[in-house]
Amino acid sequence: MWVFTDREVLRLLALSPRRAVQLRQLGLLHPADQPGSYAFREVVSLRVAKTLLEQGLTVRQVRAALAALRRLVPESDAPLAELRVVVRGGEVFIERDAQLLEPSGQIVMEFSGKELAEAARDTALRGLVRPIARPETEAERWFELGSRWDGDPAQWERAIDAYQRVTTLDPRNAAAWNNLGLLHHRLGRYEDARRHYEVGLAADAACAEAAYNLGSLHDDLGDLPQAVVWYRRALEVRPDYADAHFNLASALERRGDGAVARLHWTRYVELDPDSRWAEIARARAAEPVE
Repeated sequence: MWVFTDREVLRLLALSPRRAVQLRQLGLLHPADQPGSYAFREVVSLRVAKTLLEQGLTVRQVRAALAALRRLVPESDAPLAELRVVVRGGEVFIERDAQLLEPSGQIVMEFSGKELAEAARDTALRGLVRPIARPETEAERWFELGSRWDGDPAQWERAIDAYQRVTTLDPRNAAAWNNLGLLHHRLGRYEDARRHYEVGLAADAACAEAAYNLGSLHDDLGDLPQAVVWYRRALEVRPDYADAHFNLASALERRGDGAVARLHWTRYVELDPDSRWAEIARARAAEPVE
């Protein structure tokens, strides 16, 4: 089971101080003076709440939606990870079993998710746009499902299917291509992983995760020169990408570039001094260069 610290959650979700305060007001993020740990489903809930706030909802509106979700799924300890919250015209609805509900639980409309997905895909292929369902809305739903499943190895194939649906509906979604690559990478399908990472970068050259994962893929295959190239590419896009500094330092050290590796060990410690890997980086940075 994956467990995340407060610091890891803040970094993973790129939470601004203001957003962190709002999530603490919702009771989803631990108080600053009472740090704790988070299960994967709790991180998903935090991400959903962050997205709702970014869409313009107030803390009061999100709190009301959260209360409604808890009434609908009282057995769940992370209701935001169970059901989807939809914002339309500034109003909040909850999607459950192909039904759209008001926070009170009253049904607004019923629809077939399969029909909407097929219609959106068909219109996208023909270059037409129809008002029945915006492709990005359906794509976001599938991306959310993929994100819900990709933390559980038993659900990886379902996550792959979800992300593939995202890329069909939204071919420029670099995050979905990257996540597809990562799942294939975990399953040992290296050529599929490489292809998906590269498509992700083609869709968005600023997708630092795809560059980083290409570095990791080449690292796993024993190709240190290419691993270094891609780790450096990730850092060109995002200079404060701590994990890229760590992996680049490791790769450089293994190919004999100890002096340059030390710079990246040091930078990793500066960026993430409290992580579980910081002690390793500190020790490596302190060792004399041969």
